[in-house]
Amino acid sequence: MAERENRRGPRRDRDETPEFSDRLVAINRVSKTVKGGKRFGFAALVVVGDQKGRVGFGKGKAKEVPEAIRKATEQAKRQMIRVQLREGRTLHHDMEGRHGAGKVVMRSAPEGTGIIAGGPMRAVFEMLGVKDVVSKSIGSQNPYNMIRATMDGLRKESSPRAVAQRRGKKVADILPKRDDAPAAEATAETAEA
Repeated sequence: MAERENRRGPRRDRDETPEFSDRLVAINRVSKTVKGGKRFGFAALVVVGDQKGRVGFGKGKAKEVPEAIRKATEQAKRQMIRVQLREGRTLHHDMEGRHGAGKVVMRSAPEGTGIIAGGPMRAVFEMLGVKDVVSKSIGSQNPYNMIRATMDGLRKESSPRAVAQRRGKKVADILPKRDDAPAAEATAETAEA
């Protein structure tokens, strides 16, 4: 009997540490009026990600909240996209995303900035694994449109490696020369002193 319990133990531990983490963004209760009264249904919006550059969102509808969340999570896992992150913490470049009346602006940020974003956008960035980003939602405040606009912007992002490959150049040719600028400033300061 003890052997059987030991065998079950690790299996339960494996199930408790899932590959993806999920965030419930919104639950909407809708009612349908029928002859006997009202029937309630629930719609859930969930964002799923591995916090290492993959993220997806899904929506689910059901008569009960847990079932709606389960359906939304399954759909989110099927619709995941991969986003290249700079240094594993921020975006490579500034971008805009649109969906319907929703428009979002996302900007890369220096280390230590944190996630500056509104509710639904914050959930996407946290599940994506972004640590530093500045973003603004302009237009629709509907969480569905905000998340779709954010995903639209993230799909447009391209890493320097992808751009270099597309243009047939080296990555060093595309990135700005950063080492020269601080050296030039230091020489200017010593010349003034």
